[in-house]
Amino acid sequence: MIAYRFALSMLMAMPLAACGAGGVAPRAGAVPPPAGPPASAFMKQGPLLGSDARTLSQMFGEPRLDIRETTVRKLQFASGRCILDAYLYAQARGKEPVVTHVDARSPAGADVDPAACATALRVK
Repeated sequence: MIAYRFALSMLMAMPLAACGAGGVAPRAGAVPPPAGPPASAFMKQGPLLGSDARTLSQMFGEPRLDIRETTVRKLQFASGRCILDAYLYAQARGKEPVVTHVDARSPAGADVDPAACATALRVK
């Protein structure tokens, strides 16, 4: 009878053993993937960096899009030649948000030099 109970308990425990905390052990010498670029990688030099929304509107006219979120404001300016997205962040609490990153693309979606796009968008 004891052997029967032992065998039964072993059979019942086997499915639970498959649920154990075992996992795939990392390979020896494996290098973890990089965490991504630092924020400073997006701070390229350019004439728009540090500009506020009013300055951008004076240069390019009214934005096509003005999206405000908790920590970022995105202004989009467009013409038939290019689309420019300017991302504004407040550098400190209570400070006016300024441009910290700019993207530019053609209407078809191909990357365009942001400085060239800004020149094409300037209000004359």
